[in-house]
Amino acid sequence: MKFSQRIGITPVETALQTDGMTPELRNTLWNILDLHVWSSVGFMRSNSGHPKIMSLGKVLWFAYFKMPIDNMPNNPHATLAYIRKQFFGCLWYQVYDMLEFLFSALKTLVSERINNELVSNLNTVLEKELSGFRVINLKFVQVTDEVELESLRYALSESPFKGVEVHMKSALEHLSRRGNPDYRNSIKESISAVESIAKEITDNPKATLGAALSKLERDQKLHPALKQGFSNIYGYTNDEGGIRHAMLEEPNLTASDAKFFLVSCASFINYLKSKVIQGTNVD
Repeated sequence: MKFSQRIGITPVETALQTDGMTPELRNTLWNILDLHVWSSVGFMRSNSGHPKIMSLGKVLWFAYFKMPIDNMPNNPHATLAYIRKQFFGCLWYQVYDMLEFLFSALKTLVSERINNELVSNLNTVLEKELSGFRVINLKFVQVTDEVELESLRYALSESPFKGVEVHMKSALEHLSRRGNPDYRNSIKESISAVESIAKEITDNPKATLGAALSKLERDQKLHPALKQGFSNIYGYTNDEGGIRHAMLEEPNLTASDAKFFLVSCASFINYLKSKVIQGTNVD
């Protein structure tokens, strides 16, 4: 907190930025790109005579700006100047669109270390500047709670449960499509992730969550009350009686619905995953 904020002269910002972007946030996001990408070795100038900015420019012109490549500037600094103009001239949500595109395009142009540092520092800036979004799995996701954020990160982390990871990534992608989010399929994938870990834990490809919980109760001493609680909360993963079908046919599914399923399913998955990985009883 600044001195002027501590003594009450200037106000302390507390509202998360979910429907806009302050100039300070936009400026700082650009500065992170400058520090980690534009200023990296070989990006703006190269002994080979073909700096990486020119390769990035072609990808941007072709797939993001969708402009004729032969109209692209033929020198690195003019190319970067145009990218900068677009970055500072676009709408707030288009900044996030551009950054997501850059995450993908930069994979083959800079090292994994630089990419990881870029994402880490972007998230630091997003938190400091009170953005309502964080980068998870190279996608911007709206968050309101750091605990939720950690839960999603852990559920998406590498583990023996590859099916879970695939479904959670898909759920996240459906939810994070700005302008055209697919809440229905996001919920469906979140549920499928829970079913996937149930099948893997029980070593039964046909197991429902109910069957998995019963096996865990028998084999790994899952407390009956805890089992019943999980059964009630995650009863929507069972197709019997058309519960899931009715829920997925609901015409007014919202971002809140999809986020609830994503976060709650992630939390349950993390509980089971951590117990199995630790090799301890689920109790």
